[in-house]
Amino acid sequence: MTPEQLQEGILHGNAAVQRRAMAKAITLLESTRSDHRTLADGLLTALLPYTGKALRLGISGVPGVGKSTFIETLGMQLTAQGHRVAVLAIDPSSTVSGGSILGDKTRMEHLSVNPNAYIRPSPSSGTLGGVAEKTREAMLVCEAAGYDVVIVETVGVGQSEIAVHGMTDMYCVLQLPNAGDDLQAIKKGVMERADLVVINKADIDPHAATRAEAQITSSLRLLGMHGNPDNASHNEQLWQPKVLQMSALKGEGVERFWQMVQRFQMLQTRNGRLKQRREQQSLAWMWERIDAGLKQAFKQHPKVQALLPDIQADVVAGRLPASTAARQLLNAQMDG
Repeated sequence: MTPEQLQEGILHGNAAVQRRAMAKAITLLESTRSDHRTLADGLLTALLPYTGKALRLGISGVPGVGKSTFIETLGMQLTAQGHRVAVLAIDPSSTVSGGSILGDKTRMEHLSVNPNAYIRPSPSSGTLGGVAEKTREAMLVCEAAGYDVVIVETVGVGQSEIAVHGMTDMYCVLQLPNAGDDLQAIKKGVMERADLVVINKADIDPHAATRAEAQITSSLRLLGMHGNPDNASHNEQLWQPKVLQMSALKGEGVERFWQMVQRFQMLQTRNGRLKQRREQQSLAWMWERIDAGLKQAFKQHPKVQALLPDIQADVVAGRLPASTAARQLLNAQMDG
């Protein structure tokens, strides 16, 4: 399918044609071939006017916290209410082969066959932050296709997993009721970026879940005090991070979760924070792509490629400091 056919299929195709066009478009976006990149840029630019109307929801949490079960339960409820839900599930990649199991779609067995849902598993391919390199672009394809809720499920690697905060409207962190001591609740990084913390599997140990809710609520309040001064808890025009208990497996607390999401969207739209957040994300995305492009151009520069083997050998042998080697290679590129 040509980019024009992909665009037509995504925007105006029937259900089967649209899903096939979306899959092929995202595959094109994920390709590393330069000719594919040119086609993908044209397709993305053509789809851009049809994007931006969906709620973008980021879901993070440690492995085993129940992210896939939670997303399936939420997705089934939302589709029953008339929403169209797209899920971008990122799986960890093998450091040896580069491949991944992509098991999230298998775990969401009911949602994956729902006609109003679209699930796209993608390998992280070594990208840090719990998301794949082209997740933002895949989100735009889903929005252009008319999906009004786009969920990004991160790899689930721990405290460094905050990249999804920079590409979604609301960042939700799933926690276990007995994940660790009190200090777990005040770890910065993931927690200080969270808009909503969900204590999943609360039915397993209700007492531990209640303790965790109190600890995390207290820590979020403490983190907020040292953040932006206009985030004072008494300001009802601003969203304050919340904590709630739920059991995704039993479907308990899902309705309350969605009510909180809707209130977040309403408040952030009314006070202009949602628009501001998306504008900042778009600029950050541009600079991130510039950084990646410069690094690739550097590696492909003829003078750099000519000098690299000898300089690498000198660094490995201890004859040249790594910092000096880096400056020599950078100077070679700039002189060329």
